[in-house]
Amino acid sequence: MKKILLSLVLAFGVVAGVQASGGDSIAWDKAPNKTNDLAALQHGAKLFVNHCLNCHSAAYMRYNRLTDIGLTEQQIKDNLLFTTEKVGDTMKSNIDPKQAKEWFGATPPDLTVIARSRSGSGGSGADYLYTYMRTFYRDETKATGWNNLAFPNVGMPHVLWEMQGVRKPIYEEHEGHGGHTTKVFKAWEQITPGTVSPLEYDQAVGDLVGYLQWMGEPAQNTRVRLGVWVLLFLGCFMVIAWRLNASFWKDIK
Repeated sequence: MKKILLSLVLAFGVVAGVQASGGDSIAWDKAPNKTNDLAALQHGAKLFVNHCLNCHSAAYMRYNRLTDIGLTEQQIKDNLLFTTEKVGDTMKSNIDPKQAKEWFGATPPDLTVIARSRSGSGGSGADYLYTYMRTFYRDETKATGWNNLAFPNVGMPHVLWEMQGVRKPIYEEHEGHGGHTTKVFKAWEQITPGTVSPLEYDQAVGDLVGYLQWMGEPAQNTRVRLGVWVLLFLGCFMVIAWRLNASFWKDIK
């Protein structure tokens, strides 16, 4: 029993240490909920295949499941399949895991349920991803040339940098206890412009995050709609059951 308790204490200590060391360096922005917008989901799927699937896989999602967001199998073949994949195949990356680990320091994670696994005290997993994809900045001290405010010292390069352009964070110095100064993020300075405006980039990231949300649970919207009807049915049934109970026991004292 002592060994079990000690193991639990150590496990909680490790988790707490990880959260403390990799805690929220900035507040997470609220992600737009686009899981009901078919046009946004289709655009997000296009961004995912063109920019994310080069290194990351979505091994639990099949291409033909994209028919649920309004695409035909022919559209999937023409626009989202570029090599020898078939419509019934899963979304697997062709990158060699060993090479990826050498290049980035770690194997790129599978993204099938990434939007469900990244929730925390700062918000939902979608909020984290929305903030993460919009807070890359140029850092020549890193092997990839990029860093991130939401995930400091990240090994991933900024795959959408051409769209967003190159930016630099501006900090304010605040004096704390004991005369120590801390840097607090204030704003962005645009170094070179992107191919789209900042508003268009944010909308594109919102589409991508919406697709990642949907991919984590393609039936989520159906589940919510069905859940409303189930609750209404249970509410009506409760009234009927209550009246039946009163009728059955009315002559019993």
